[in-house]
Amino acid sequence: MNTPLKAPVLAVDHVVKRFGKTVAVNGLSLDIRENEFFALLGPSGCGKTTLLRMIAGFEVPDEGRIRLSGSDITEQAPEKRPLNLMFQSYALFPHMTVRQNLAYGLEMERLGKPEISARVEEMLKTTDLQALAGRKPAELSGGQKQRVALARALIKRPKVLLLDEPLGALDKKLREKMQLELKRLQHEVGITFIIVTHDQEEALVMADRVAVLKDGSILQCGTPEEVYERPANRFVAGFIGVMNFIEGEIGADALFRAGGEALACDLGGLKRDQKAVLAVRPENIALKPAGAGVSGTVVDVAYHGLDRQIYVKTALSTVPLQVRVAATGPGASAAQTGAVVSLGFDAATCRLFQD
Repeated sequence: MNTPLKAPVLAVDHVVKRFGKTVAVNGLSLDIRENEFFALLGPSGCGKTTLLRMIAGFEVPDEGRIRLSGSDITEQAPEKRPLNLMFQSYALFPHMTVRQNLAYGLEMERLGKPEISARVEEMLKTTDLQALAGRKPAELSGGQKQRVALARALIKRPKVLLLDEPLGALDKKLREKMQLELKRLQHEVGITFIIVTHDQEEALVMADRVAVLKDGSILQCGTPEEVYERPANRFVAGFIGVMNFIEGEIGADALFRAGGEALACDLGGLKRDQKAVLAVRPENIALKPAGAGVSGTVVDVAYHGLDRQIYVKTALSTVPLQVRVAATGPGASAAQTGAVVSLGFDAATCRLFQD
């Protein structure tokens, strides 16, 4: 469920950060709303971690301003900012128990012992750590350490929690479990979460909105559905999930043509009689009986449990197109290597980009 529209709690205004001649963040502007789960997504070197470090106060922008709840924090020291940063390494104190790790930050704020005790017990319950309160980090699993680090960050009740690849050290199953756990906790505590990740699936599963970065700039910002189903450009289309790209041209009849085939699709502002690239997701290509669409030959089939990824060689592209169908769906069993099939394209699910 998407977060309702609210006033921004964090505003990044035309921020620039250089390291020597390298521009890590290039005039980036961004508004993040109160109680929003926001993901900064992009490949290594795109500027997402540098942006997070500037929000946290560990880097100072060369240009631009950063405001939190309307107050300028651009040059404010990290410890003075009402936010918290959770590192991928967790950085737990090895000589302290879980309870002591949680209490430490509150003790540094010189809160009274009754308040510290009450808040620690509340956070142990919220993060389901009561049974582990007396253990030290060496006695915890990776997922348990992750929860302790998260609890320690949340217990100080920051306005914004920053998470830098928080699930990167976990195996796939535990990672998927903790994605849902993070969403649950964010909903319960009502704090704005900003997560940095290079994992597209992680961003789509957890975030209310996603910003896709490249070369220090935001290429697209929107809901997971928007960036997945309606990518703004070829980079976003290729970076998020699996995408088929077909090179061709738009004819005078407004049809996309490639390899002698003509496909109807929304021109999206592109002009006729120019080269273009058509992008279509594997799940949006229909597998049909021979003669009912664009003809092709199955060159490989990959079984993924619930679905099959079928690779089909057609005249549309030199690269086999990927088609995803339910493992027990129509035509799945007939799509064996060497079989002749037809592919159907829905104009509403095809995107065109300038070549």
